Order: sequence, then C-alpha cells, then structure tokens
Amino acid sequence: MPDNLPRGTICIEDIGIGMSRQVTKTVTDRDIALFAEVSTDRNPVQLDEAYARDMRFAGPISAVIGEQLPGPGTVYPGQHLRFPAPVRPGDTVRAEVTVTAIDHAKRRVTLETRAAVGKTVVVKGKALVPAPGRKFD
Repeated sequence: MPDNLPRGTICIEDIGIGMSRQVTKTVTDRDIALFAEVSTDRNPVQLDEAYARDMRFAGPISAVIGEQLPGPGTVYPGQHLRFPAPVRPGDTVRAEVTVTAIDHAKRRVTLETRAAVGKTVVVKGKALVPAPGRKFD
C-alpha cells in the first residue's frame, strides 16, 4: 500500500463485490446535542423529545465509509438516503455498507448503505465513493 494512505484504508484492487463492513453505536442525548452544535441543525424534531414524539423521523447515523470501507481518508461527494424510521437516544444502531459495483477505471465503488435498530431499518440508500489505488498515474 502506498505510504500516503491512512492505516486501515482498503485499496480498490482489494475491494470485491459483496464486501461489507459495519459499525454499531448506541445513540446518546450528547451525540444528538453535538450533532446539532456542529451542523447548526437545531430542528426540534431532533432536539425536543416532546415535539419529536409525534414525528416520524429523527436521529443521526454512523459513517462506516470513512472508517472502514474504503476507510480512513475517504471523502465522498454524495449519498442518496431514505429515513424510513426514527432513531432515538438509547437506540443501538447497526450501520452497514456493502459493495454493489466497482469501476476500476474511475477508481469508484458503489455502496449499498443501511442502518437498523434491531430489525427496523432506519436508513437506506446508496453512495458512490472514490477509492484509493496502489497504482498511481
């Protein structure tokens, strides 16, 4: 692996269709408050439990892409997401990405993204991300 890649990064030459990675996190009130502070998103559906009680959507998800697949150093331009169910403080979220396509020429991978609390899917979508390679042009 080239010396300039962060430790743990998976190069495109080592990525295969069906490869997946996951992370599990229990969401806390502090996580939600920090998200609101950093993003400046102070939507009451996320911050006011009484207000959110009657709403369908709320809560943050974990980012497996930047930590595991392709891994540290990965920055991606976009992701399409749907939020079919809420995440609340105390919920344990399991976020997973799975490789569904690889474009070696452009060094990009398509990932199916999914997060669930128990058997309930809370986030579902796709991401197209650049992946580093061992061979640099």
